[in-house]
Amino acid sequence: MNLKSAWIILSSLIAGMLLGILLDMAAPTAGTASLPYVETVGLLWLKALTMTIIPLIVALLITGITATADAARAGTLAARSVGIFMVSIFLTGLMSLLVTPLLLRLFPLSQGAAAALRGGLGGATEAPPSPTFSDFILGLIPANPIAAAAETTVLPLIVFTTIFAFAMTRIAPDARASLSGLFKALGDTMLVVIGWVLALAPIGVFALGYALAIKAGLAAFGGLLHYVLIVSGVGVCCILLGLALAWLVVGVAPARFVRAMVPTLAVALSTQSSLASLPAMLRATEDLGVDPKKADIVLPLAVALFRFTSPAMNLAVVVYIAWLFGLTLSPWTMAVGLAVAMAAALSSVSLPGSISYVTSIAPIAVSMGVPVAPLGLLVAVETFPDIFRTLGNVIADVAATKYAADGVRDEPEGEAA
Repeated sequence: MNLKSAWIILSSLIAGMLLGILLDMAAPTAGTASLPYVETVGLLWLKALTMTIIPLIVALLITGITATADAARAGTLAARSVGIFMVSIFLTGLMSLLVTPLLLRLFPLSQGAAAALRGGLGGATEAPPSPTFSDFILGLIPANPIAAAAETTVLPLIVFTTIFAFAMTRIAPDARASLSGLFKALGDTMLVVIGWVLALAPIGVFALGYALAIKAGLAAFGGLLHYVLIVSGVGVCCILLGLALAWLVVGVAPARFVRAMVPTLAVALSTQSSLASLPAMLRATEDLGVDPKKADIVLPLAVALFRFTSPAMNLAVVVYIAWLFGLTLSPWTMAVGLAVAMAAALSSVSLPGSISYVTSIAPIAVSMGVPVAPLGLLVAVETFPDIFRTLGNVIADVAATKYAADGVRDEPEGEAA
């Protein structure tokens, strides 16, 4: 979904909500009577969107892990870069699990607005019984991976898929290439399907927004604004963390780093695309004294694999939904969510924002026992948090490139190819 499509979907949400509020104010009976018909359209679109998740998770996770493993084998610089990427996304995810509940305590949503938004997004949800530690550990390994996929038990499916993907990296190159090609074709096919579904997003989101307004009224706007501010706040924390790491770990003074990043940040803000910001990032690394040959290796790798803000902001979405529905997240549930968020970040290689939003957050939500249905509506307001995702990503890309390049001496010709 490009930037223009994102604004069209957001406009559809606003139009649906405004129509629902106006009709509910002018003719409440008509609004209530129309709700089952209009909401069915939105729910049908939502089901079409979610039906692609399981095969897409499997395909993208396998291709993402194998691509990461191949990159790590490409040379010392590439291997160091991949290690930096993994440590960085772990830190951002951990930060989110600490910061998001704190922001929700400091800036709570009123009980009325929370109840209205909860009702509009699917009503009350009963918290699943907390498993014992033994049950939790035993549940990580699926007795039947096919049954795990059929029952949408994402965590054991991800565990099996991860083991399978790493096993693929140990087989003969020809066999690995054939198997990787199969899963890449599966992923590409599912992306075509999800592209068709997202083409209908303005209709589906309009219907869901209309239903939300009929159920929640004006409070729905306040609830969605609160969600955007909380998730965007986590995005701001990601940006600050990236700048802090550039200063304290990479060793670049904040004033010098920001000065070099100004053109890149301008491109990122206007395009909301790390890929479109790549030429500007290359110039920024040159201003910071990075060898252009090394930057030519690390930066494209970072754009392809490094999603600095994804674990943090994806976890923030899931924690927000859990908080809204009154679900308690145990420490090991959050640990599972962090692990799945890191795996999902790898699987979102080069995906458009709307697709990665669904495919990255849905498995985290399912693994943590959090409802997935609200994502169909919340994706419409992702336009605003996505600004902070892109800004944080380009800052981290440049900082990671500087750190990786400074720690590796010049390699022999062809070693990093």
